Amino acid sequence: MPNPAIVRLAADPMDDLYDHDFVLWTEEQAAALRQAEAAQTNLPLDWENLAEEIESLGKSQRAALRSQLRRILRHLFKLEASPAIEPRRGWEESIRDARVEIEDILQDSPSLRRHIERLIADQMSVAAMLAAADLQAHGEPTDAVEARLEKGGFTADQIVGAWFPARSD
Repeated sequence: MPNPAIVRLAADPMDDLYDHDFVLWTEEQAAALRQAEAAQTNLPLDWENLAEEIESLGKSQRAALRSQLRRILRHLFKLEASPAIEPRRGWEESIRDARVEIEDILQDSPSLRRHIERLIADQMSVAAMLAAADLQAHGEPTDAVEARLEKGGFTADQIVGAWFPARSD
């Protein structure tokens, strides 16, 4: 007869959460560690540092998502503003790669989906500044970047979907 503790562990919902939403798992585990510390359990563990380390695992997923969103935004600004033909394909490839990376991140941590709008808003002006500097370094005008930013930038659907701006002429 199987050991009931082993059977319970095999069916543990935490295992399921770990496999289906890593960031949410890290948030719940950090909170549980802090609760265990507050309950003054006598286990000889460094509760606060354990909680911080687990939280940092989730933060790294958010940072990866933020970075990919900024990369897409930067290239979308350039694609829309630049009349140049040659770098377009590279920018589009970079956007496609970043979109795949985002889908991978969201597959591992679906709870991050709720942060996309805020992360986009946080990265919009930074990406516009980087795109404008890139264009300026190649002698291209930056008016279209500034105009797009004034109109609110790009939507989440445009950023993570399959959308690309038409070539500027």
